[in-house]
Amino acid sequence: MNEFDYVRENAKRINFEIENAKAKYRSADDKIELMAVTKTVPPEAVNVAVESGITLLGENRVQEYLSKRDFYDKSARVDFIGHLQSNKVKYIIDTIGMIHSVDSVKLAEEINRLSKIRNKITDICIEVNIGREESKSGVMPEELDEIFYKLSEMPNIRVLGLMSIPPKECAEKFFSKMQELFIDIKSKNIDNNSVSVLSMGMSSDFPVAIKYGSNVVRIGTALFGSRK
Repeated sequence: MNEFDYVRENAKRINFEIENAKAKYRSADDKIELMAVTKTVPPEAVNVAVESGITLLGENRVQEYLSKRDFYDKSARVDFIGHLQSNKVKYIIDTIGMIHSVDSVKLAEEINRLSKIRNKITDICIEVNIGREESKSGVMPEELDEIFYKLSEMPNIRVLGLMSIPPKECAEKFFSKMQELFIDIKSKNIDNNSVSVLSMGMSSDFPVAIKYGSNVVRIGTALFGSRK
């Protein structure tokens, strides 16, 4: 009996809820990915989640990621979803799958610069501060087009989509606005991009996010329990 067996049960329940939301709101062939958010979670518990079929992990903090990454099951991809300072990009650029939280041209330029040195293209999402909250990162909705075009000109990054953490109050309204932005950005068909990712929805609201087009839901508490 593993002390983290509860993670298996939680993963099963969350996947069931994702399938229910998909059956209710989406097409049967839509792919919705469950990301396990690993902030403060020990690698042993994370690896139980991977054994349960979750192959995408989300890291919030550079230092914590560096201390844990060698202990993770190598079959899982690790994306970065937390606020990222330009001077920390160098620590994660080689091992992170995608950076979901690009919130400025300056940060994108540094990702592009380091990717060029490594002869690689780094996938990113642009984080949108859809609720205009001072406590959260992200570009303002009206700035999105301009930033999207600027990032599209950088040869060593590829904009794959949008990420957001809407306010808990009136989340549905903000999910709807994010869906509109996503559809608009996707319709632009700009070179160097393949906009396909809408990363939104967390433990308390992911079924509603799925209703409004999310295809990556970021689950921490519902999977691993409350943070200690």
